[in-house]
Amino acid sequence: MNERRVVITGMGCITPLGNDLSTTWDGLITGRSGISRITQLNPDPFDCKIAGEVKNFEPDGYFRVPKDARRSDRYVQFAVAASKMAMQDSGVDVSTLNPRRFGVMVGSGIGGLATLEREHGVCVEKGPKRVSPFTIPMMISNIASGIISMEFGLMGPNMAIVTACATSNHNIGEAWRIIKFGDADAFICGGSEASILPMGLSGFANMKALSSRNDQPEKASRPFDKNRDGFVMGEGAAVIVIEELEHAKKRGAKIYAELIGYGISADAYHLSAPSPDGSGPAYAIQMALHHGKKNPEDVDYLNAHATSTGLGDIAETKAIQLAFGHHANHGLLVSSTKSMTGHMLGAAGGVELIASIMAIKDGIVPPTINVEDQDPACNLDCVPNFAREVPVKIAISNSFGFGGHNASVMVSQFK
Repeated sequence: MNERRVVITGMGCITPLGNDLSTTWDGLITGRSGISRITQLNPDPFDCKIAGEVKNFEPDGYFRVPKDARRSDRYVQFAVAASKMAMQDSGVDVSTLNPRRFGVMVGSGIGGLATLEREHGVCVEKGPKRVSPFTIPMMISNIASGIISMEFGLMGPNMAIVTACATSNHNIGEAWRIIKFGDADAFICGGSEASILPMGLSGFANMKALSSRNDQPEKASRPFDKNRDGFVMGEGAAVIVIEELEHAKKRGAKIYAELIGYGISADAYHLSAPSPDGSGPAYAIQMALHHGKKNPEDVDYLNAHATSTGLGDIAETKAIQLAFGHHANHGLLVSSTKSMTGHMLGAAGGVELIASIMAIKDGIVPPTINVEDQDPACNLDCVPNFAREVPVKIAISNSFGFGGHNASVMVSQFK
């Protein structure tokens, strides 16, 4: 049963670079930054006044019933939109399939923070009777998965794993595992986030996690650069459709790539800081290689978690060198697309896996922009500033979350 193969047949995303896959991918390979001064709220009171905002997004057209969009938190709106795009891209006709064999796993690291902030204000200012009855279902982190299942009539396994910034990779990896085990044939899976809000900005800034390069938004997210000073918040969603191979072939689906490995581990070290020796992420990478039956030197490209924080980028460099040995500095390309999107938190792994899949499809590795003086402690080939045209057969996407959660997902060219 574990020999069941799993392939990617559809992709959809909403990001600071664009509200669809093609615009986002074009932004990534041309090295365009999606970071700018915040417009959704007045950023003046905050230390960090910049973010990777989703722009010109209209949710109504993505819901079967437009009023459902208005009863959904922004993170859910992103998730539904990305799912609709992924399903359309996959060409799947749900009416011809067994709905109990089609699942949904779309998570969020923080959930409906906008709803929580707004309704808390209502409660304080106008009293508890004025709080919306939709408050709880709008803010909980599992509701995106629930609503997506309702939109498509999908009755298979339905969950939402929450592991902060590793959320997308865990949802994708566990969906892969469920298909491998035989309990489903297809999944919509990924992550979504919308927390560019007073509480989100204050919370991250006060723990000194955010960049304060407010006068140069496009240069603020600079993974692996010696002068990085923190991450930049992003928002959006990224979702893929994965299917058991024979299920996809039976309906004549196009296949982007094969999902061949998934590794998970914990640092068991600190609330927010990574383990300095990189051993936790290294173990996750090694597990993904083991599941995929690949050697370190088989991997061509690694999309790094690399958020542009002082400790994190160095710890991940150590993890990569532990896991890949000699290959880490002799042939492996490693880039951080967060340099362009900012850190999309629970959605980060999804968009970064999509970037890895597109690197395989198009033979182009997206760059790490803003590398002006590479940190000697991050001595990897980080594809600085310009995309690189090179054949990519196997790629890994890393995602790590507060609490020490690590997840690595490996994809390969489909054969």
